[in-house]
Amino acid sequence: MILDTILGWFSKDLGIDLGTCNTLVCVRDEGIVLNEPSVVAVRKGTNIVLSNGLAVGLVARDMLGKTPGSITAIRPLKDGVISDFEITEAMLSYFIRKVHGRSLVAPRVVIAVPSGITAVERRAVIDSAERAGARKVYLVDEPMAAGIGAGLPITEPTASMIVDIGGGTTEVAIMSLADISTCESVRIGGDNFDEALITHLKRTYNLLIGEPRAEQVKIQIGSAAPLEQELTMEVAGRDTISGLPRKIVITSEEIREALREPIAGIIETVMRTLEKAEPELAADLIENGVHLCGGGSLLRGMDTIISNATGLKVIAVEDPLSCVARGTSVYLENLEDWKDTLDQNGYTWD
Repeated sequence: MILDTILGWFSKDLGIDLGTCNTLVCVRDEGIVLNEPSVVAVRKGTNIVLSNGLAVGLVARDMLGKTPGSITAIRPLKDGVISDFEITEAMLSYFIRKVHGRSLVAPRVVIAVPSGITAVERRAVIDSAERAGARKVYLVDEPMAAGIGAGLPITEPTASMIVDIGGGTTEVAIMSLADISTCESVRIGGDNFDEALITHLKRTYNLLIGEPRAEQVKIQIGSAAPLEQELTMEVAGRDTISGLPRKIVITSEEIREALREPIAGIIETVMRTLEKAEPELAADLIENGVHLCGGGSLLRGMDTIISNATGLKVIAVEDPLSCVARGTSVYLENLEDWKDTLDQNGYTWD
């Protein structure tokens, strides 16, 4: 630990929210310094990343669905876990170099991961980060990081409940005394919303659209609960019968109906978590409520539908997109304070 402290004087320790859709990087005492999509462009049929850093993050995201035959833009994480080890390593290496520079001392890194992933998947995250240039890697469960980033009193003997709706997973947890009391993780998130919209337009209108356009529809007119004034939007895509470009007008009502199934899966996860809570912690939630974060929480009416299902007040946290990343930064600043939690989860401490 003393050696780590000395080395820390010469390096930037990093907190990383390695998300399915976006990766955020925090530097200790500096806050969030990088927020880019988790997308990498490679030579088709290979794992060779395009040169000069021009194919990672924002630039690579703009290539999704628009690449020529020789290039493929891919997302190396699926449902919150690594689906392509080599590409994830290359992406992490690029982000770490971009933030940390070429310092002689490699950084310590705290990475937020879904609570429901397996030991093998956790090992894959650690190995990828170490091979990408991290000196030491610590993992923190996303609900814990989200609770810390939201400023909840998770170290106190009272219940703090977080619902983190990310791109690939939804994490629901009740925390108390600096640990997770009960937790549910389901592989439903913003990506499932997009897939539901794509399927709806294909079945109903024979119109095929890509993921980026589906996300635009979700953001502009998507909702989980009825709106005071329903919305409409023009959507362009390819007709699956004629093969020609076509444009249609869709409404927020039909988009809400298309999103019903994935939203129901999230509600069910919230209810299962509450059913497993200790009675005293459940009682605390009547006063403390449920805190909502993650990109999926920005869907209109998400707080309303969860509140209606549970009977609890639902509070949207400040800046829900960066909540987990902020939590990793705070966690990193207080590693010594979290020693017991790290030990319980099987991480080496020295």
